[in-house]
Amino acid sequence: MSTERATDDMTRTDDPYLWLEEVGGDRALDWVRAHNQPTVDDLTSDERFSVLESEALEILDTDDRIPYVRRRGSHLYNFWRDAANPKGLWRRTTLESYRTDSPEWDVLIDVDALAAAEDENWVWAGATVLRPEYRHALVSLSRGGADASVVREFDLDTREWVVDGFVLPENKSSIGWIDRDTVYVGTDFGAQPDGRGSLTTSGYPRVVKRWERGTPLEDAVTVFAGEVDDVSVGVTFDSTPGYERHFASRATDFFNALRYEIRGDEKVLVDVPTDAHSGVRHDWLFVMPRSDWEVGGATHAAGTLLVFVYDDYLAGGRDGTVLFAPDAHTSLSDYTFTRSHLVLVTLHDVHTEVSVRELGTWAPVEMSGLPSLATISVLDTDADESDEIFWSASSFTTPPSLLYGESGVGPEVIKQSPSFFDADDVVAEQHFATSDDGTPVPYFVVRRSGVTSGPTLLYGYGGFENSLTPGYLAVSGRSWIARGGIYVIANIRGGGEYGPSWHTQAQKAGRHLVYEDFAAVARALVADGLTTPGQLGAQGGSNGGLLMGVMLTRYPELFGALVCQVPLIDMRRYHLLLAGASWMAEYGDPDDPDQWSFMEPFSPYQNLQSGADYPQILVTTSTRDDRVHPGHARKLVARLEELGHDVAYYENIEGGHGGAADNKQAAFKAALAYEFLWRTLAGE
Repeated sequence: MSTERATDDMTRTDDPYLWLEEVGGDRALDWVRAHNQPTVDDLTSDERFSVLESEALEILDTDDRIPYVRRRGSHLYNFWRDAANPKGLWRRTTLESYRTDSPEWDVLIDVDALAAAEDENWVWAGATVLRPEYRHALVSLSRGGADASVVREFDLDTREWVVDGFVLPENKSSIGWIDRDTVYVGTDFGAQPDGRGSLTTSGYPRVVKRWERGTPLEDAVTVFAGEVDDVSVGVTFDSTPGYERHFASRATDFFNALRYEIRGDEKVLVDVPTDAHSGVRHDWLFVMPRSDWEVGGATHAAGTLLVFVYDDYLAGGRDGTVLFAPDAHTSLSDYTFTRSHLVLVTLHDVHTEVSVRELGTWAPVEMSGLPSLATISVLDTDADESDEIFWSASSFTTPPSLLYGESGVGPEVIKQSPSFFDADDVVAEQHFATSDDGTPVPYFVVRRSGVTSGPTLLYGYGGFENSLTPGYLAVSGRSWIARGGIYVIANIRGGGEYGPSWHTQAQKAGRHLVYEDFAAVARALVADGLTTPGQLGAQGGSNGGLLMGVMLTRYPELFGALVCQVPLIDMRRYHLLLAGASWMAEYGDPDDPDQWSFMEPFSPYQNLQSGADYPQILVTTSTRDDRVHPGHARKLVARLEELGHDVAYYENIEGGHGGAADNKQAAFKAALAYEFLWRTLAGE
């Protein structure tokens, strides 16, 4: 079929839909409402939508969910939302009570009551509690779910906001305790003595100051500053008893940073590779490079974990110990500490394995008792105090369980989530597709055993070294799999399933590998007889929304429907919108002609065509998303309509980057997507 390009070269100045980037503009919001209503009227008209929505909300609101906790001193803290408390409760209990079937919760902050009292749409954004007394907390509250938040100091003993305490207005701030009367703070301080602003081009702090209680914020003393083109700057205090240290970092791009220890007026460079994951614990420096690293007379592959004696390393010593070495099938997913042990969580062909080493000697410690054939993760430890460790275990078909014990000792299950769909006849299988360059790409297929072909939903992300590991599919299981749909997760490049190189090879000029991998999985599903192009749908959000945009414009023949959520779409302007500049290390700089030459073919907005046979598409976003600009989704829809294509659109006026500010909104969003998919892929 012949096609016609929408434009030969859509630049930033001749885009007729720039006005849709005015997030709260009257004209733009009128456009949003006019597009929301037909979608809502259409997709919610069937009784099935009401069932999908109520079932999803039941899952999200049920009191039988595991109340996940973090230890802070003698208490375990939890944030909880349910039907009676849609905005949530910040609460705590003791371990003894937590282990019972009905813990006694001490409510610290009722966000619903607070929002009502202050007539604000508050969304909980977290709290940092001061050690070791655990009395004072820096609480972050977001309006409508945005990344930007308000910070207030809260007294856990009096249950009151601290009068004249530490308070920050709405911003993408960073703040952390030094002691009872001092914090490190990065926020919008306005113009600085060097004539530059206090934020980076990505909208994050460029300057960090030391702020004393009872003094005006404008009197805070600058401790560390970076460059305007950095992603962000941060300063933290390590309060580990006996190892108190101050550290600063400059994130020069999303994956590279310069790290320093602050010793009085001196800033000592911790001279590790800028792209490495690194950290200091007690007397040790841990380093995991993201590219091959030659050190101490040996070359170590990307993803190797090494440990050095910290002070010796600062003095120039480079004798290290290898704690983990990757291979073609195995990567390090996470590592954490207890008082006595280093705990390593690895992925072997996207299946987790756990090993434990003794701190200092690094000798292996036998660890048994963890579930097999499950995804295992460490939820929390209290490394300064004990070997206590909380674990989570789940699979595609097994609800999450929470395990408790000590590192190096077999844990016990103390909490278990209920089943939300009948998985007795559900099977999960791993397969491999062959990408265009011959690379095997793993993917998981989850289906009822009697369903051998039919409507299939393919999910992917492929970016920022984020791994998609097997986990319980509560909403998808009930809304899709239990109803006879086939669910597929693609572990494409750009993620971290096989270590840093699985990601780095797909950055910038290698970005095409992400899309070729996803297309290869789509073709394999059809070739194996699992589905047909007309019955194959795909879903992704954020970076995965960009993936959906590329599938729309580059591989439309492979799909019958796409669900594109909070997406990046206009890669010619993405770096100018909200946090977009922070992602140039991932995608490239569109202002550099050489880089734009490899970006342009995969920028959906610039590649829409009037005569193309596109799959049906549902595009969703949030007005309050201050990470990925809602203008991306709006302009995609406007351009598609201009070119004569039908498109369904829904924009939540709240919700932040997750697209939903509470469980009810999340259930509505999920039901929209599944109703759309059942209609388009199954013709029901």
